[in-house]
Amino acid sequence: MKKLYQQLGALCLTSAALFSVNANASGVSTYSVTITNATHGQVMTPALVIAHDSDFSLFSVGAAASAELAALAEDGNTQPLSDALAANPMVYAQAQGGLLLPGQSTTVMIQARKRDQISLAGMLASTNDAFYSVHNVSPKDRMMMRHALTYDAGSEANSESCAHIPGPPCGNPHMRNTDGAEGFVSIHAGIHNQGMEGYLDAASHDWRGPVAIVKIMKMD
Repeated sequence: MKKLYQQLGALCLTSAALFSVNANASGVSTYSVTITNATHGQVMTPALVIAHDSDFSLFSVGAAASAELAALAEDGNTQPLSDALAANPMVYAQAQGGLLLPGQSTTVMIQARKRDQISLAGMLASTNDAFYSVHNVSPKDRMMMRHALTYDAGSEANSESCAHIPGPPCGNPHMRNTDGAEGFVSIHAGIHNQGMEGYLDAASHDWRGPVAIVKIMKMD
């Protein structure tokens, strides 16, 4: 167990909550965003949660992922994306949750303006470049539930080799293999290896359907 947490600690710069707002404005509400890991064998790195204009999107399926999103998807590193979002006038606020083992939940508080949308993204740690996300959610009701799907950033080949996997049982962050990378964001196809030594095992790390439950609740 100690070794597991040492591996997890290397995945991200920080798992402490952060909160920032680009500007003050009237008509601002506070929302709690609770993320629950619904997988049986994937560790989820801290998600970056943002409130933003409806004209903004973290990514588009079929288009190339930004370099900042790729850093999150490959190593759970939220800092480049956080820095880019902080400089984007369409992004009003951001917050960061905690590391999630299977079955665990984390809650962050974030402020949003009346017409803002809420999005989030974090890494499935035992993959090459898979990230979970709900995006462009308009919080019209006091409480909303969404299922987070898993996306392939397309920035790294899905080798499933421990040589390129940051999360347990591998522990090799910042190791990339781009030969054969798709080059665009798509729905992730999961883990397929059947126990070959030195590779991820589908029996332990594969998933089916949504990987996280997200509850968004208006607090005021």
